[in-house]
Amino acid sequence: MTDTAATPEASTSNGKTGLSDAFRTHFAGDAPITEKATNFAKARPWTSAAFLGVAAIAVMNSLRGRG
Repeated sequence: MTDTAATPEASTSNGKTGLSDAFRTHFAGDAPITEKATNFAKARPWTSAAFLGVAAIAVMNSLRGRG
């Protein structure tokens, strides 16, 4: 009889799912969203900067032509 609870789980992360694993790690739990975002930005500064740039472009495009 083997004990399946004592065997370590294999890592399912690969190059394509590393970012989704980071999202699950940093955005899970009951902490406030600002604390979660701060922890994610500290762990992955280039990724968070890219997301911020894309969000800024989206806002600028939505405001274009108004006025």
